[in-house]
Amino acid sequence: MQRGVHAILYAFFDAEERLARAAMRRQVDLCLQARVAGIAALGLATEVAKLTFAERCTLMDWVAEDVARRVPLGFTIYGQSVAEQIAGVRHAETVGADWIILQPPATGSYNAGEYLAFFGRVMQATTLPTAIQNAPQYLGRGLSDDDIQTLRAAHPNFTVIKSEATAADCAKLIQMAGPDFKVFNGRGGQEMLACLDAGCTGFLLAPDLVDYGVRVMDLYDAGDRAGAQALHDQCLPAIGFIMRSIEHLICYGKRLFALRAGLETFDRAPALRPVAAELAALERLARSADPFPAT
Repeated sequence: MQRGVHAILYAFFDAEERLARAAMRRQVDLCLQARVAGIAALGLATEVAKLTFAERCTLMDWVAEDVARRVPLGFTIYGQSVAEQIAGVRHAETVGADWIILQPPATGSYNAGEYLAFFGRVMQATTLPTAIQNAPQYLGRGLSDDDIQTLRAAHPNFTVIKSEATAADCAKLIQMAGPDFKVFNGRGGQEMLACLDAGCTGFLLAPDLVDYGVRVMDLYDAGDRAGAQALHDQCLPAIGFIMRSIEHLICYGKRLFALRAGLETFDRAPALRPVAAELAALERLARSADPFPAT
């Protein structure tokens, strides 16, 4: 996994709730213009739980075609059984994915050993570098430090954690895991500089403000911490507004990106529906950000 800010794509739909090809292509193009370090899809921001297996494969095909190996490509692997997740891994391999992110199955609640065995069987099925999405606040289940060490000892391709954690928790994880293990955080880029100070390798951010995230990390890596902090502070009102919940991210974060990109947004049910007061606040935030360039 390359150091930097990677984009995790939204799913765009048309008025009939079908996946929208042109909007997905424009999203990839704008992320590449923003100089992201990589592109990923099929995470929580991509509304992966609303997609059929065939639609997930279609998105892999589209995104791989549009990225065209210009940056590293990753896919979250979603599925309620080992067989379903391995089938997703096989398709990711077919389209040329550089890495994968495993999500715990959403069905039921089980002991740690059951999840470790589940993840282990999927990891054994591929040689791709593999991450675990460790986001118990969003997924309802997660790995402990001991669980992570157990998986690492058994599976050398388990090299990344995709976290949704505070900077303090990232620091603990990095100290426990050691320098060869990469931690990428999300949370919309909250506490971005503190996470970098703690040793995070980078971030997976939805595209609404991904260009700002890239610039913040560039300034930080260039040694201009004051400039990075000032730019991050400029983004904080929008980040706080969008990241109230995953549903809020999908509803309003996607619309913020669409406003900046000149796209139309349609929801796939079930969805959090926008309300007038929140849309007005969103439009003010959009006006304070630079528009994405026309293509």
